[in-house]
Amino acid sequence: MTVLKAIILGVIQGLTEFLPVSSSGHLAVAQSLLNVPEDRILFLSVMLHFGTLISIFFIYAGDILIICREFVLMFFDLFRGKGFNLNNEHRKLGVFIIVATIPTGLMGIFLGDIFESFFTSQLIIGVSLIITGTLLWTAEKIHVGKRTIRQMHWFDALIVGIFQGFAITPGISRSGSTIVGSLFRGFNKELATKFAFLISIPPILGATLLEAKDALTMGTGDITFSIILAGILAAFLSGIFAIRTLINFIKREKLYYFSFYTWTVGSILVLLHFIY
Repeated sequence: MTVLKAIILGVIQGLTEFLPVSSSGHLAVAQSLLNVPEDRILFLSVMLHFGTLISIFFIYAGDILIICREFVLMFFDLFRGKGFNLNNEHRKLGVFIIVATIPTGLMGIFLGDIFESFFTSQLIIGVSLIITGTLLWTAEKIHVGKRTIRQMHWFDALIVGIFQGFAITPGISRSGSTIVGSLFRGFNKELATKFAFLISIPPILGATLLEAKDALTMGTGDITFSIILAGILAAFLSGIFAIRTLINFIKREKLYYFSFYTWTVGSILVLLHFIY
């Protein structure tokens, strides 16, 4: 394992985690092309996920700090007998992030093993990429929503959380599915983008912590501190670039551009499945 390989994998992880093209398949292909052994990649993969997580905190630091503050104040209101008061946007957003995480977590717990077996199926990954592209295209073309956080309801958060849960399928993009779910619910573009990225924090953090245990058990092998740092930094910087790029595409109503990429890659994988 080298610093250069760690940087390449970090860039791929950061870009594909947030651009709606599915990160799992791209990272697996990159590992194979770079000839990175499975017992070496697990620990580095955890660190790369950590790098992408930091990029979300960097972009949305202001919102996250306010959400945390309002969450604490909400509990103070409960203890003071003022009731469950969602009287501002950030407090409401914080609660709805938790609501959206519930179906995502349940789908991961009860369906995770089933969908994990799909990672070895080139056909399923290809079809999933085609589905991702179709959803992106449809959501962009039919979206006329202008709903803000003030018009958002519990049911909306649950639906978007279910869309995020579908991302455990290899080939289904987490960012793509959550943004599509938000657009289908009529959110305005700013809310759709922000909510999609903020609700990705719990599952990414949870997956990182769960994988860290297995990674530490397997050991780090020849992965040095400089290799880890290079991978994290590459994932962090490319993650920032990917988030800002996606925000820009959504504002310009160009989200469907990613459909052409996922359709192409998905179709190639499906054809290769039937040819070989």
